[in-house]
Amino acid sequence: MDFLDEADGRVILDVRTPAEFAQGHIPGARNMPLFSNEERAEIGTLYKQVSKENAFRRGLEVVGPRLTEYIEKAAQYAPGNKVGVHCWRGGQRSSSIAQLLAYSGFDVSVLEGGYKAFRNFVLCAFKEWDYRIVVLGGKTGSGKTEILHHLRSEGEQVLDLEGLARHKGSAFGALGQDPQPSVEHFENELFSELKQMDFSRRIWVENESRSIGKIFIPQGFWDNMKSSPLIHIEVPFHIRVERLMNDYASFPKEQLLASLRKIERRMGPQNMKAAKEACETGDLKTATELALKYYDKAYLMATAKGNFSREFHPAFDTINSREIALALIQFANEHEL
Repeated sequence: MDFLDEADGRVILDVRTPAEFAQGHIPGARNMPLFSNEERAEIGTLYKQVSKENAFRRGLEVVGPRLTEYIEKAAQYAPGNKVGVHCWRGGQRSSSIAQLLAYSGFDVSVLEGGYKAFRNFVLCAFKEWDYRIVVLGGKTGSGKTEILHHLRSEGEQVLDLEGLARHKGSAFGALGQDPQPSVEHFENELFSELKQMDFSRRIWVENESRSIGKIFIPQGFWDNMKSSPLIHIEVPFHIRVERLMNDYASFPKEQLLASLRKIERRMGPQNMKAAKEACETGDLKTATELALKYYDKAYLMATAKGNFSREFHPAFDTINSREIALALIQFANEHEL
């Protein structure tokens, strides 16, 4: 998309309403709304129920007193006076602001087709771009996220899906996390990360289910993941229990119990009763072991549904994630992944 290439060095100004921006936006864009949420609704109603001319006049009444404010805000966001502007479809909102800024001395580029065109481009890119994924798998508690961070520090390309989704993927995945973005904005951020990758080199991602909390991995990216090679690391049960206890021991008992209740029906009444009692009495080790047995079964069932091109199962008897990361780089190189 030419606009995104041209946007390097430009500050992107999204002139849609705050509500539209919150739903999803080009990563890095600044929101400089032409109308508030309420004003946009009012003008849209006039357009549909009265006439285009009435809506236009009402828009002028709203915008007129703010022209100087728009120029000052644009100068604040873009001290170099180079901006890219867009609205939803590349219509009157973006064209009017673009003309105002151009007359005021700004170097302005407009996204043709608006944010709608950007979204279409994003979803097509996941399907059509030729990028090479290596999937890192392993049962819960194997330390996959930490390993990915070490892979990145060693110069490997990594897409941290759970980091972008702000969720660790399990019933306990929201603990300690910021609120999740919308599915739409998750896709935008994933696209932005992917766009920066060198497609001649492998890209590591963690093996996930299609949903990460309330987020869904876009279909094109998901199809690529599930047909890529899988490196499923085998880590002993006791090490995984130790890691999970380290990860979750600091959270209040009430939060842990609330997370356990999310999987109550699937764990079964006896196991759930025992896990709750262990959690209540501070026996986190027993509670973790019971929950982990459930997650091991669920993980194996989910992984079996993949159509991975190749599968590998290297074993590691260590909690040291950096050691595992270094070994995985060597392993991937030897197998030309």
